[in-house]
Amino acid sequence: MTSAIPAEGEPAALSAATVEALAKARVLCIGDVMLDRYLYGSVERVSPEAPVPVVRIERESEMLGGAGNVARNVVALGGQVAFVTVVGDDLAGRAITQAVGALARMDPFVLVDRGRTTTVKTRFVAGGQQLLRADREVAAPLHDDLVREIVRLASDAIAECDVVVLSDYAKGVLTPALIAAVIGRAEALGRPVVVDPKNSDFRRYRGAAAITPNRLELSQAAQAPVATNAEVVSAARRVLGFCKAEAMLVTRGAQGLSYIPRQGEPTHVPAVQREVFDPSGAGDTTIAAFATALGAGTPPAIAARLANLAGGIVVGKAGTAVADAAELLHAIAGARFSDLGDKVAGLDTAVARVAAWRAAGLSVSFTNGCFDLLHPGHLSLLTQARSECQRLVVGLNSDASVARLKGAGRPVQPEAARATVLAALEPVDLVVVFAEDTPLRLLEALKPDVLVKGADYRRDQVVGGDFVEGYGGRVALATMLSGHSTTRTIAKLAGER
Repeated sequence: MTSAIPAEGEPAALSAATVEALAKARVLCIGDVMLDRYLYGSVERVSPEAPVPVVRIERESEMLGGAGNVARNVVALGGQVAFVTVVGDDLAGRAITQAVGALARMDPFVLVDRGRTTTVKTRFVAGGQQLLRADREVAAPLHDDLVREIVRLASDAIAECDVVVLSDYAKGVLTPALIAAVIGRAEALGRPVVVDPKNSDFRRYRGAAAITPNRLELSQAAQAPVATNAEVVSAARRVLGFCKAEAMLVTRGAQGLSYIPRQGEPTHVPAVQREVFDPSGAGDTTIAAFATALGAGTPPAIAARLANLAGGIVVGKAGTAVADAAELLHAIAGARFSDLGDKVAGLDTAVARVAAWRAAGLSVSFTNGCFDLLHPGHLSLLTQARSECQRLVVGLNSDASVARLKGAGRPVQPEAARATVLAALEPVDLVVVFAEDTPLRLLEALKPDVLVKGADYRRDQVVGGDFVEGYGGRVALATMLSGHSTTRTIAKLAGER
């Protein structure tokens, strides 16, 4: 018997609902935490003492790494996480305890081992390039009394969670006895266990719902090549056979990832095409997204696609970063509407497009709304907004945000249909779907020259107006075309007067 994993449902497809469901997930994360420290500076000369660059430190940052980064990503995605780990009685351990305690939607259980050194990874970065990484750590198994305490905490927490993540960085927290006890308890309660492995003997993870090795880790565990899809499937099935796990999620770098169940058809997901800025922590993001989606009841093939998208977002960021729910929604919108050409895009693409327009000397205006059941009033607003500048970006409320703003039964048209209609209109140059109730996040990213709203608003009521005017942009109020309203149209269709 292995711990439960959601059954496959419809063909794998991502939607805003997939992301919004993540907020329902309760995740228990147990593993090796570390402190990731970044020292940023510039290099202008070589040391006279040795042939090495001299880095002039300009700023530094610290963040949770290892299992802590998995937990941090769960929170960023909207999930609730119980986090169990061990630190040393030192400055780094106290910094981790403080960072964990500051996160919302997290229940921290940070135990202190006075004989342990907290793992710290220090990276020196200049000119966008990592020059050196210095690690301070002691990788030693936990004492039996700490193992028993973690098992006690985990046994209580598993009953309250939907999914368990074991984040193994081979620093000693996840001993064989602890792993067996946690997986056994999860099996008894029907909770799936997702394991990020570091030990090449995957038999220690016997009974897990899913194991998430990278390509090299799979090759070492299977003692087999993993260059092609067929080789990855063969190696994964071989390992799944002797470790009695349900499935494997293999991260494959530029080749994307593969979800391979012990029985059934594998799913190969191509990599997200974007520039890799820093791969640090991308594996943590991938497992966090996959596990959180499973905890929310998402079928595993769809969870794999979501995990791939989340990992792709993070590699485009500097440092040990996270992908949040809003970024996933923007990325999904860009992928879903790719068949419309380039008029509907996610936020990253929109930012790049606006930057290219500005480089060509073009001005940009912005307006937003639900645009449900398009009517002449909408067309008038869009035409006036386009007349303000040489390009127009339209922020479109997602289905979930329309429902929150307008109530039950709205929108009448789903976001895909609304985006399609908007993209077909001549005044519109770009459509960006957003999940929040207001477009402030879009405004902060795009910084339009003009923000346009209907004259039924006062200038001081326009969300983001102060922000736009603060950097030198302006707010314009468009003349309203009377007698047209989506709400009134719906009421007439329903037979109301």
